[in-house]
Amino acid sequence: MPFCRVAVPKAVSVWPFDFSAQVVSQDFSRDKRLLTPRHFKAVFDSPTGKVPGKNLLILARENGLDHPRLGLVIGKKSVKLAVQRNRLKRLMRDSFRLNQQMLAGLDIVIVARKGLGEVENPELHQHFGKLWKRLVRSRPSPAVADSAGVDSHNA
Repeated sequence: MPFCRVAVPKAVSVWPFDFSAQVVSQDFSRDKRLLTPRHFKAVFDSPTGKVPGKNLLILARENGLDHPRLGLVIGKKSVKLAVQRNRLKRLMRDSFRLNQQMLAGLDIVIVARKGLGEVENPELHQHFGKLWKRLVRSRPSPAVADSAGVDSHNA
């Protein structure tokens, strides 16, 4: 029996709508990270938002930028094994990356506590989803902050 080739067309993605205006970068590039001790110190010294979670603490501070920045503090005393620390960092960065649109304008530091390494991945993703929402809700609205500033100038 002779060999017969069948030409199969490549899959083509056709979008019925133009989403180019709605696409937000979900990367975790260098400008989305807290890199220097000075940046971490600023968040630790004067956090505007504090969200305690199960075995962790999230501290946040306004950064005046159009994007959020993330810093992670996972010590050996909190999570013993490097494999666990790396897994946690990967999960935290991924959750941050997927939720960064609603976190715009914040510097965020996540501090791990004992027992976080034993939590399973799906539970961690769910937990972080709730924590990001709590952080956004605890954030003071710009209109309230602006009106408070105006009142204090007039007094």
